[in-house]
Amino acid sequence: MKKIFVFAVLLLSAAFANAQSEDSVKMILDNYFENIGGRDAWRELKGVKMSAEISQGGMSIPIETYQMADGRSATKISFQGMNMSQGVFDGETLWGTNWMSMEAEKSESEATENMKRNAKSGISPFLDFDKKGYTIEYMGTETVEGVECYKLQLNQGKILADGEEVDNISTAYFDQENFVIIKSEQEIMSGEMKGQTTFQLFSDYDEVDGLFFAFSMTTGSSMGEQTIEWDEIEVNPKVKDELFAFPGE
Repeated sequence: MKKIFVFAVLLLSAAFANAQSEDSVKMILDNYFENIGGRDAWRELKGVKMSAEISQGGMSIPIETYQMADGRSATKISFQGMNMSQGVFDGETLWGTNWMSMEAEKSESEATENMKRNAKSGISPFLDFDKKGYTIEYMGTETVEGVECYKLQLNQGKILADGEEVDNISTAYFDQENFVIIKSEQEIMSGEMKGQTTFQLFSDYDEVDGLFFAFSMTTGSSMGEQTIEWDEIEVNPKVKDELFAFPGE
């Protein structure tokens, strides 16, 4: 009888903790979307174009990134009169420019499959996350860059890592005062940097047509970091399918 009682208490404690976590997740995301423009406005968003100039070796290198709500994406780079593409995805094919040959090359099958699985994330994986089959867990609070934050762990289902299916888990830190994301991080699951953690820092939020975006983004790992200051962010850019298509197809 004692064992049954202890088991029942554990079940009740787990259920209570889960309910608390769900309430916390709802509170954080409700405030987050309210402060960045509202869920309805983000649901209507078709895509985002972000433009910047990166200083590298004394040179100014223009870049443009596109992220569409249907999962298509592209980064276009202009360098010494040459136009290059990286991380281009048309919904089926993932490709980029080879830096040595300057020819377009398709990515290996595992990276392409993972891109397909992540496509339903759209512009924000937190938007209607439950309808996408994702789960979110409240992980408490933590100080990031001197700011008190709420910590949410996002599971976007399974991806492939060296041929094995693993959970696609990332962590986001929300400013407790403004409820915007100031950091995200994720463990690298394959390749030479397997086991290391990559991160992104977000700041300088500003309004674009009623929606709020971070105009400063720092991406890094134990190998170093790089900051991009976006000069312009455009919502619902007019793009042609050719922007994402592999050359010749």
